[in-house]
Amino acid sequence: MNLEFANPWLLLCLALLPLLVWLKLRWVARGSRAIRYSDLATLATVNSRWAKLKQYLPFALRVAALALLIVALARPRSGVTFEDVTSEGVDIVLTMDVSTSMLAEDLRPGANRLDVARQVVEEFIEGRRHDRIGLVAFAGKALTRCPPTLDYRVLASQVQRLKIGSIEDGTAIGVALASSVNRLRDSKARSRVIILLTDGVNNRGEIDPLTAAQVAKAKDVRVYTIGAGTRGTARVPVRDQFGRVRYVDQKVDIDEQTLTEIATVTGGQYYRATDAGELERIYREIDSLEKTEVDVREYTRYRELFILFLLPGLVLFVLELVLGATVLKTIP
Repeated sequence: MNLEFANPWLLLCLALLPLLVWLKLRWVARGSRAIRYSDLATLATVNSRWAKLKQYLPFALRVAALALLIVALARPRSGVTFEDVTSEGVDIVLTMDVSTSMLAEDLRPGANRLDVARQVVEEFIEGRRHDRIGLVAFAGKALTRCPPTLDYRVLASQVQRLKIGSIEDGTAIGVALASSVNRLRDSKARSRVIILLTDGVNNRGEIDPLTAAQVAKAKDVRVYTIGAGTRGTARVPVRDQFGRVRYVDQKVDIDEQTLTEIATVTGGQYYRATDAGELERIYREIDSLEKTEVDVREYTRYRELFILFLLPGLVLFVLELVLGATVLKTIP
C-alpha cells in the first residue's frame, strides 16, 4: 500500500501560508489603534494572556483550516498495486537428493553438499517471479515437499527443512524423476521443467531412470540433471562406535552416463558441479535458459482520503467564524 496525491502541485500553495503569517505579524506590529479609558485598571485586562490569545487565535484557526483544505484539494489517496499476468509461464520441479552421501564436504569447506545445494536453490527461487515451482526430495524413496506454487515463501521454507536422514536411505533416481513428472501431470504451463540434483548412482526403487525419462519425454517435460560432487574422493563425516565424529575419504561415484542420457532424451542438459561456485553457475545458466517473456499488466486500486482533511478543515473554518463573532469578537 502506498500514499500519493492526485494533484500534488496544489501542495505548493502550502508555501504561501508562512508568508500570510509573516504579513499578519507585521500588520499587528504596525497597528496603531487608540481607545480612551476612564479607568486605568482596564489596561490590565487588555494586556492579559487571554487578550493576546483573542488577538491571534482566529487567525491561527484560519491558517490551519487553509492548510487542511489545500491538502484535501490535492486529493491524498492510498493505493494497492496488483499484477495481471497473462502469460502461461514455466512450471518447475526442483528434485533434490537428501541421501546420506550428501553429507560429504567437498563443494565448500565446512559445509556439506546439501547445505550448499540448499543455498543455491534458494537463490534460484528468489530469481523467479511468475513461474510455479515445486520441490521433491528423495533418497531411497521420493517425497513431494511442495507442489508447484507461486508462494515462494512457503517453498523456501520447505527447502530450509530438507534434512539428510529424513527419508529412507538410498538413491532412487528413477522413482524421484517419475514422482516429479507426476507433479507436472496437470500443468497447463507453456514449458515444464525438472531440475534433478544428485550425487550418486541409482540403487533403489522399482522404476528405472531411463524409463522415467521416457515418461518425461512423453509428457513434454524437459529435465536438467546435475551431478554434485568433486572428482576422486570426498571428505565425509562418520560416527564411530563411541559416537565421536571423524572424517574419512570416500570415492565419489556419480552415474554421469545415466544422468546425461536422461537430459538428452528429454531435451535438457547434464551438468557436473565440483564446487559451490560451479553449482551456482549451473543454476544461473538454467535460470537464463528457462526465462519466459511474460505479459504483466500492473494496475492500482485507490481509496480517496481527502475527506479526512476536508472535514477537519471545514470544522476549523466554522469554529473560527463562530468564535470571531462571539467570545473572540474584537472592536474594529
